[in-house]
Amino acid sequence: MEDTHSVSTLIDSTTSKIHQLQKAFAELEGHRAVTLNLKWKELEEHFHGLEKSLKRRFHELEGQEKEFETRTVEAQRMLEKRQAAVVAKEEAQLETLQEKRDAAIYAITNAREKQRKVSTEESSVVTDDGRGGSPTVEEKPPDVMVSDSNLEEVTSPENGSIEGMSYPQLVNFCEQMDSEGLHKFISDNRKNLAAIREEIPLAFRAAANPALFVLESLEDFYRLEGPTMDVKKDSNLLGIRRTCIMLMECLSILLTNPELASASDIITEEVKDMAETIAEEWKPKLDALDMDASNGNSLEAHAFLQLLATFDIASGFDEEELFRLIPMVSRRRQTADLCRSLGLTERMPGVIEVLVNSGRQIDAVNLAFAFELTEQFSPVPLLKSYLKEARKASSPVKPGNASPTAQNEVSERELTALKAVIKSIEEHKLEEQYPVDPLQRRVVQLEKAKADKKRVTEAAKPQPKRPRANGVGYGPRVTNVVAEKTFYPRVADNRYPQYVYDRQFVYPGPADNHCPSVLGSATYNMPPAHGNYFATGYQYQPAYLH
Repeated sequence: MEDTHSVSTLIDSTTSKIHQLQKAFAELEGHRAVTLNLKWKELEEHFHGLEKSLKRRFHELEGQEKEFETRTVEAQRMLEKRQAAVVAKEEAQLETLQEKRDAAIYAITNAREKQRKVSTEESSVVTDDGRGGSPTVEEKPPDVMVSDSNLEEVTSPENGSIEGMSYPQLVNFCEQMDSEGLHKFISDNRKNLAAIREEIPLAFRAAANPALFVLESLEDFYRLEGPTMDVKKDSNLLGIRRTCIMLMECLSILLTNPELASASDIITEEVKDMAETIAEEWKPKLDALDMDASNGNSLEAHAFLQLLATFDIASGFDEEELFRLIPMVSRRRQTADLCRSLGLTERMPGVIEVLVNSGRQIDAVNLAFAFELTEQFSPVPLLKSYLKEARKASSPVKPGNASPTAQNEVSERELTALKAVIKSIEEHKLEEQYPVDPLQRRVVQLEKAKADKKRVTEAAKPQPKRPRANGVGYGPRVTNVVAEKTFYPRVADNRYPQYVYDRQFVYPGPADNHCPSVLGSATYNMPPAHGNYFATGYQYQPAYLH
């Protein structure tokens, strides 16, 4: 608008300029020695013509500008209306989808309940003496029988019953105190581990001594470890150790539920002494553990701390030693509850400080939220620092000198770190403080580049020669025939561990009482690993299966 005003002012001043020119022309004509052929009237008409032309063009431009502004406003209003319509449509579709999902879940739940009842009725074994008497339940051998009090508890409809259990075999193992059989059953049914874990505390009530049964199940935790064995790659040993931890957690669930059992009746002084003996045997093996090497996912440290928490024997061990072990299990979802059960709540600022200094800001942020320490340890700067250090560690060489493999590794490190940060932002609802749009655009860019490189690599692979029909020698190469897909080695869609926090990785918040309500909701499916790289360029060990 300022430019338009200045142009209008200049046009208005044209008349005064013409008058000045007229005076100068008259003065010049008075001093002339020779008569000029050019008359002032002609000049005046020329300049007035130019003035009118400029004014006409100026008014035309003003009209076009106003018309453009009007169209712009109308287009903006139309766009806002369309956006509102799209949002409303999306919300309606989401509501419809949620209703369908709820209905499907309800139908599946009802179908499963009916199936359980049918299968239970078919599996019940009842005999009849054939004389019109009432049917009697088939007798069991003495070694399988359970005490009347425990049987009454297990089969109580109010507290859960065998009839409602998906895996009644668990009760048999507990009745017989068969820890080896229980281990094998869990190993054979790893796909259904979450459902099995929910029923184990109920099955423990059928055992004559649940605490002793759990302690006996820990015998193979270190016994199967050989001198030349790679404990981080032996799937059998890893499965046994994870099962041991799960059984201790399930016992904690049983102990912290007064409706199921009394902790004082189960954890006797004799049981505590046995647990302390096992802990003393395990303790020297922890001295060789390195915090960086464990990457916050040490099964050995987790099992030791869980043993102390479940059997309430932490007071007999040095608090500094327990403090040293916490960073070794920082990636475990149960860490916050473990720390509360072990009485280490006051030491958590120090633990978080250790994690920050070791380049594990994601774990530090999770613990800061779990113990309400976000004012002391601000999450956003920690996440930005983590991403900065990950990018710094991802570019150790100049792009022009790096091999294709090294470039892929660099891109993958940055991609993993970005996904870890985005997941943490979404879990802790930090979008207003740390917008994820720029991070997501970078993720899309890196994934597109990775896909392009993958296609180029696939296309560059040599085509194998076709054997002749008679199986002897090779025929001539035909270049106009499209190669079959089987000629190329199959590349898995996910060569790299997916974003470490695909599951909900949020520690439970602080509770009013810090008694060991520990670990009531652990699952043992593969937890994806979060940002796998630190400022040191060290890569996290991916989480184990079981």
